[in-house]
Amino acid sequence: PDPLIPKLVEFAVGCVDVDAIRAVTRDNYEIMQTPEGQLYDKSVIEKVAQSQPTTKGNIKRENKTYSYKEQMAELELREELRKKKERESGKTEPELTSKQKEVIDAQLEKESRIRGRLLALYRRFSTSVDVIISCVRGNPCGFRRYLPATLRTFESLNQSLLSSEKLVALWAASFNSVRDDFPGSELIASLDAVPYFVVRVVNRDARVPARWADESVDSLRTRVLSWLHRTRRMTAPAFAFIFPALRRIVSDCRYPSPEFHHAMGIIGSHCGLRAVSNDPTSGPSLLPSADMMSLLCDVIGRFPPVVQQAMGAHLVELCVSFSGEDGCGTLETPALSILLSNLLHAIPSVRRSVLQGLLHLDSVLPDLPAPDPATDDVSDVARVSGPPALAAAVSDHPDRIVSTVDAIKSLYSELNVLAPPILDHMGRVVMESPTDVWKPRVALANALNKLTSYLVDDQIEDLFDFFVPTALGDRQSEVRQSMMDAAVAIISEHGANHVDILHPKFNEFLKEAPQTAFYDSIHQGVVVLMGSLAKHLDREDERVRPIVAVLIDMLSTPSQKVQEAVAECLPPLIPTIKDECPGLVRKLLCLLLDGENYGERKGAAYGLAGIVKGLGIISLKQFNIMSSLTEAIQDKKQFRHREGSLFALEMLCQMLGRLFEPYVVHVIPQLLLCFGDSNQYVRVAADDTAKAVMSKLSAPGVKLVLPSLLRALEEDSWRTKVGSVDLLGAMAYCAPKQLSSCLPTIVPKLMTVLTDSHTKVQDAGNQALKQIGSVIKNPEIQAIVGTLLDALTNPVSKTGNCLQILLDTQFVHFVDAASLALIMPVVEKSFTDRSSEVRKMAAQIVGNMYSLTEQKDLAPYLASIKPGLKQSVVDPLPEVRSAAAHALGAMVKGMGEEGFQDTLEWLFDALVREQSSIDRAGAAQGLSEVFAALGVSKLDEWMDKFVEITSTEGIPSHVKDGYLMLFIFLPSTFGDKFVPYVGNIIAPILSCLADETEFVRETALRAGQRIVGSYTDTAIQILLPRLEAGLFDANWRIRLSSVELLGDVLFHILGVTGKMTTEVAQEDDTFGTEKSSQVILNALGTERRNRVLAGLYMCRCDVSLQVRQSANHIWKVVVVNTGRTLKEILSTLFALLLGCLASSSLDKRQIAARTLGDLARKLGDRILPEIVPILERGLASEDADQRQGVCIGLSEILASTSRDQVLAYTDNLIPTVRSALRDPLDTVRVAAADTFDHLHAAVGGRAMEEILPALLGSISDSDTELAAYSLDGLRRVMAVKSRVVLPFLVPYLTRSPINTKALSFLTSVAGDSLNKHLSRILSAFVDALTESIVVDEEEYKERLIDCKALVLSVRDESGTLIIIEDMLEGIKSENSDRRMVAMTILFTFCAGTDCNITEHYFILCKALIKAFTNKEERFISLASDTLNLLTKQLTQGQMIQHISSLRQSIHYVCGSAKPSRILPGLSLLKKGINPVFPVLREGLQNGSPDYKEQAALCLSEFIEATSSEALKPSVITITGPLIRVLGDRYGPSIKSAVLQTLNLLLDKVGVTLKPFLPQLQTTLLRALNDANRGVRLHAAGGVARIAAIHTRVDPLATELHNLARNNEDMSVKETSLHALRGLISGAGGKLGDPVKRTLRATLWELARGEADWVRIYAAGCLGALTAHIEDPELSGVAADLVGLAAGSDWFVNHGAATALYVALKEAAPSRLGEELVEPALVGYASSDRVPVCSAGLRGFAFLLRRRLESDTSPVVSPAVGRCLNAALVHSSTEVRSLTCQVLEFAVQDSPLPPAEVRLLLKSLFNAAKDRSVVVKSSAETALVAMVTGDEEQLDSVCRLVDANLADAVRETVKRVRSRIGVDVGLSVDIDETAIRL
Repeated sequence: PDPLIPKLVEFAVGCVDVDAIRAVTRDNYEIMQTPEGQLYDKSVIEKVAQSQPTTKGNIKRENKTYSYKEQMAELELREELRKKKERESGKTEPELTSKQKEVIDAQLEKESRIRGRLLALYRRFSTSVDVIISCVRGNPCGFRRYLPATLRTFESLNQSLLSSEKLVALWAASFNSVRDDFPGSELIASLDAVPYFVVRVVNRDARVPARWADESVDSLRTRVLSWLHRTRRMTAPAFAFIFPALRRIVSDCRYPSPEFHHAMGIIGSHCGLRAVSNDPTSGPSLLPSADMMSLLCDVIGRFPPVVQQAMGAHLVELCVSFSGEDGCGTLETPALSILLSNLLHAIPSVRRSVLQGLLHLDSVLPDLPAPDPATDDVSDVARVSGPPALAAAVSDHPDRIVSTVDAIKSLYSELNVLAPPILDHMGRVVMESPTDVWKPRVALANALNKLTSYLVDDQIEDLFDFFVPTALGDRQSEVRQSMMDAAVAIISEHGANHVDILHPKFNEFLKEAPQTAFYDSIHQGVVVLMGSLAKHLDREDERVRPIVAVLIDMLSTPSQKVQEAVAECLPPLIPTIKDECPGLVRKLLCLLLDGENYGERKGAAYGLAGIVKGLGIISLKQFNIMSSLTEAIQDKKQFRHREGSLFALEMLCQMLGRLFEPYVVHVIPQLLLCFGDSNQYVRVAADDTAKAVMSKLSAPGVKLVLPSLLRALEEDSWRTKVGSVDLLGAMAYCAPKQLSSCLPTIVPKLMTVLTDSHTKVQDAGNQALKQIGSVIKNPEIQAIVGTLLDALTNPVSKTGNCLQILLDTQFVHFVDAASLALIMPVVEKSFTDRSSEVRKMAAQIVGNMYSLTEQKDLAPYLASIKPGLKQSVVDPLPEVRSAAAHALGAMVKGMGEEGFQDTLEWLFDALVREQSSIDRAGAAQGLSEVFAALGVSKLDEWMDKFVEITSTEGIPSHVKDGYLMLFIFLPSTFGDKFVPYVGNIIAPILSCLADETEFVRETALRAGQRIVGSYTDTAIQILLPRLEAGLFDANWRIRLSSVELLGDVLFHILGVTGKMTTEVAQEDDTFGTEKSSQVILNALGTERRNRVLAGLYMCRCDVSLQVRQSANHIWKVVVVNTGRTLKEILSTLFALLLGCLASSSLDKRQIAARTLGDLARKLGDRILPEIVPILERGLASEDADQRQGVCIGLSEILASTSRDQVLAYTDNLIPTVRSALRDPLDTVRVAAADTFDHLHAAVGGRAMEEILPALLGSISDSDTELAAYSLDGLRRVMAVKSRVVLPFLVPYLTRSPINTKALSFLTSVAGDSLNKHLSRILSAFVDALTESIVVDEEEYKERLIDCKALVLSVRDESGTLIIIEDMLEGIKSENSDRRMVAMTILFTFCAGTDCNITEHYFILCKALIKAFTNKEERFISLASDTLNLLTKQLTQGQMIQHISSLRQSIHYVCGSAKPSRILPGLSLLKKGINPVFPVLREGLQNGSPDYKEQAALCLSEFIEATSSEALKPSVITITGPLIRVLGDRYGPSIKSAVLQTLNLLLDKVGVTLKPFLPQLQTTLLRALNDANRGVRLHAAGGVARIAAIHTRVDPLATELHNLARNNEDMSVKETSLHALRGLISGAGGKLGDPVKRTLRATLWELARGEADWVRIYAAGCLGALTAHIEDPELSGVAADLVGLAAGSDWFVNHGAATALYVALKEAAPSRLGEELVEPALVGYASSDRVPVCSAGLRGFAFLLRRRLESDTSPVVSPAVGRCLNAALVHSSTEVRSLTCQVLEFAVQDSPLPPAEVRLLLKSLFNAAKDRSVVVKSSAETALVAMVTGDEEQLDSVCRLVDANLADAVRETVKRVRSRIGVDVGLSVDIDETAIRL
């Protein structure tokens, strides 16, 4: 009951020991959680172990025998062994010493006491919380008024570990008492989050239920705070409930963030709370007034002036709420104490706001005692503000002035008493005097100063009796100065009326005052007062001159204050002594420049300035003061002159101010020099002078001075730079107005000198920046000047830290121009920093600056800040863009639109940039902030254009996207002000959800989500109907967007984020609650709720996975029970389903069908009796879309229901499906096939037996349309059920006659099931094609098309392999037609298949090249095309890998094609080797060295197998890669292979290669110099071949001649001669006579050389050249060759003999003179030198062969016979063997006459019995060759010899023939000059 609640609350609160709970530490809490008897703090054991001395055993003193280190290592090893034994024995804990056990027992006892105390404390606290929770549950309404006080008690315990968990329950329960006080609680289910919002914000580590722990604290805070900000004002208890969270949010904010504004908006809206009727909870009395006032004062003191003003208004309004008026409460003492304490706050705005609030509390304020300034702790603020307040009070009560002044004097006397130190009896100090409290006396002096204008005449004399000597003789200098200022002020105000009284008094004091140190200060003060008093005397008054004299004398006082005061007194008095001024000026100048005492010189400067001011500015010229000073300042010898001159200039600036400005420009050059003066005192004086000069400059003066200083920075002299920098730094002391105009120019210039090469210039720059920092008036900036300067001097590493400190700084004062001068350069550089965090902070600072400073001070920096800010607006990072956009809005708001027209144009341009969506997003955000800054009126001007652009068709996508992005950011910047525009933008947003461009759709979705999130109520009314329609749109993207937006609407209605996971074990498990269902029902109404949920349920069955997932997630969040909800919305759902089944949209029909299946699965028998008849009738509909929808629905129902349920409707379903499979509409047949699939799965084979035969029969129906529909129906069935249907159909389809069309049509969709039957089907197709290829060409073409469809339907590896193997087998058939059919099918498959047939390239290549041996042109042409097609499908890598495959294939085929190696398939014109050349070319160009060699060799084999005519078209493409390979640096094997291929190509198509002759010649000549002999020989062969097709061979011959003659490398010389031999043999007739003569001379010289092989090869060339030499030169050559030089070296004869036999080989003997040749050869063959003899014998071979060819008789003359017989018995085995070879070679083509054989037979027969195997073998083959020209030859020879020899010869011939065969001597060539590879 109500009366009992306060007692229970009081009891519960009283039981809580707040201090004890807050004192619980984490260790204490962990101890409480530790079970009794278990030690928590185990560190005590380690501490005891560490404190005890470590026993190391008997450690011996270190010596040579015992090392300390070794002994310690031994002990450690023993310790490790001990621990290992303990582990092995099972001991886990070490044994404790007695000391450790004792400490553990003590610690356990201590922890037990702590545990007991905490458990008792917790039980009392828990009981208190339970009591309060019971009160809330028992009487929530009654508890409301006690809620604020209760929560205030427990609020401070939130952070305690002991109480935090229990307090979560308390907060959750207490919320029920104020739940209904929150507006909109009947709709917004997010109220459940409020208590956890409060708890988690106050204590982030609080343990809350898992449902509320999933969401992050930041997200929860933002969401709930945004909702609370939008709600109406709540009651005081409800506000008190959330106030702790609001206070924490505000306290954590360091700058005015959106969350700060939301929280302060909520607090501000409750400051003016008023009571309604008699309900105490509706008024302010229950507000946490003290906490609110404390928070508001703290905010006013921490935030900038813009916030201070608003918060001050809230504070005043809150004070009014407690003023005791109607509906208001009464202020309590804690709140009043907070207000009064803030009266002494350091921030003026806080004091001002508190005073304004206290004005409204006058009627309720109690009487307060006045503070005692001597004893009370009065702040400096009070002492500063007290005197003006006292003056204001006296102005209201002027009659109190006398008593007030008396009270001040009396109080001063009391405060001026200082107790003496306490001494003992011996005079020693026992206690020092107390500290002098002098600040109150300063305040009293200030009060007298403020009261000056209110004093009456009677008080003046008494006051100066007080001043002199009491006040002016105060022991504290600050007090004396303040009293002096007050006295001077009184004289200025009242001196004119009291001159006669005060002047005698001052004179009397000056005469009678003792000359002691104490009276010195009083004496100086009186003189100043007298000077001030003299201002009121007439100029002619005789008292003036003595006063002036005294003042002049007083200038020597070493006190700046005195000197300043005297200087101020002099100007009005100087005209009186004008006649004395010239002398006085000279005196002061002399003292100024030559005085020894610093104080006197300084005083002279003051005096001089005072005199000039009194006489006027013209006196500077009259008395030559400036010329004297200029001369002095330029004096390089006397530093005092320079220093004194600077003193005078400083004082003149101070005293004359802007009057002295014309002279400043002339002073600047000298001042610059003085900054670099060698004397320290001069530099100090220059610095002071510069400060004085700059402080007095006007704006025009600054403009005059500044250019000269900036120009000085460009000088080369570092001293000039230093002086200029120092002066620029001194400009920091300009007046504020001038300072703000010059600093934006100065600071950047100073920053440039920081990088100067001279260190002193750098130091001067740093010092100048420090000077600027020293004049900063803003205390917050003054505290971080060092950081700012670090950032300016070292921007790379210090900028980030500086910006962070700036952001963390809480500004309570305006930022002055000097502060901006240091801040803005740092910010400007930060915009170009690489760190995104730095750029973001820079933008935040710019945004904050516009609320912290005067706009005129910021204006100079606008141009430099704009570029960086623009770049940040389009930064890739959203955080940077957001900060930059906010800063831009702040700038526009502060500076106005006029200065940002170019920025607006830039933003609109960036808004429609096509290149980057980031630029568009940044521009949209920037424009939103700008429009928010300019106000709603500006938005009104533009909104229609925004809507028009986003609604118009044909607008470029990027333009529409940019303007759509405005709808994302405008709601955030305008808040509730944007509500009127929501209705206008929903239509374009929804239309853009269907845009063709994806990024436009995404932007539109984000805009819709932002509208839903910001304006839920408006969205329900306007957006929801459009979303319902979007759920059934034909475009799945619109459906997805509609579902997501609908989910956002529902989530906002429920007050949940929707981000929780909905992954559950069961599909229909949901997370909704009854309460959430009721909330949705209340918000939407029954009809709309049903439509929304029905549409959402259908979207769960959408054809798009994304739509299904999104809809399913939303359904699980909002629905309580799926089954029950379906029953509630079933009628609405059926209406939507039937409409969708009849829709023209396939997606809609499929969605409806899936939904039907899902319903059938969930509701089963309940809906089947209703839905099946409807679907049957639907199949008879004339609407094709409806028929398709019915089939899809049937499929889903069959798939979703049980077998038993389907069987009940089978008789109805089978005819229906059969009919649907023959439906005229293709889409219906597709759906029917799917239905057949599900029907077969349910009823089994019955479905095939009753449906498929009927369809097969219909294929042959006379009705062609029905046949086509049936065939397509079968195809559709095959596509979905091929594994079952194909085995059923294949036997029917492959019967003769074959219906190839049906077979192809059906099997093409069979998929993987086709492979098992593919061979059978292919065989049937081949048979049919073979049959029709001859009979009917048209039928053949049709069947080929059907076959093509079949083979191209195969897409798997196994099917591909079957086709390839079957067709390769077919091309081997004996039947030419079948071969042609197989090749055609193979070509068709390779041309059209998507399968990877390159894996089978080897077997295909081998088979197709084998097919090239066929002579049927049509067949081999198709084989070539097939191979070409295969090659084109190879990748580069595959081509290289298959080079070996090609080579194996050509080896295999050419081996079987011998003796003719030309393949018909490679001899086709225009095709040739084109099918394989790309592979070989790729190998040559891009293969590895091994592959290049293989490719070259393989190419040579293909060239050899190709006819010359077929090769000609490909010559250019073949030759180019070969030449390029030779041009690179490859190994000899590659070069040899390529050269071999080139030689073969030259042999085949030599003349065709004429275009390549220059490249070939260069390449081959270079190869002749190769290190490898094989390369050189192949190159030599190539040179010989190109010479044959060369028209001009003389240059080539000359090149070879030079190479052979001049090259020192014998191996190169040999191959060069070989090349020359080939050239001569092939093209010797083309050589010119000069070349021939040159060659003859060189070759003859080489042929007589000592180098064996060079001699041989040169002789061969010479012999070959003989065939091309004409008479008369030929006779000379012949004479050289046949003339045996008896006296010459043997190698000369050898060369001649060798050249002779080559000449016989190349030309007829008659050309050389046959009568000379035979004797010469006999002579050579008879030589005792084996080489010469051998050359002669070789000559016999060619001589005999020539005679046999020309039928010359005798062939073997007697001389030749004798010579040969002698050679056969020569002692040299080599000679005997060569002789046999000569005879064999001679008779290769024509046999010798038998009579001549008889001459040699016996010797040859004897040689056949030679002991040398070589000789014997050669003799045998020669014998057989000579006697076996034909059968008669042997008989003829045998008849001419005796019988024994004849028999022996016969036996030998028989034996040799049986061993070596009939063909002998075929390879005999005895020309040793021909180089062979």
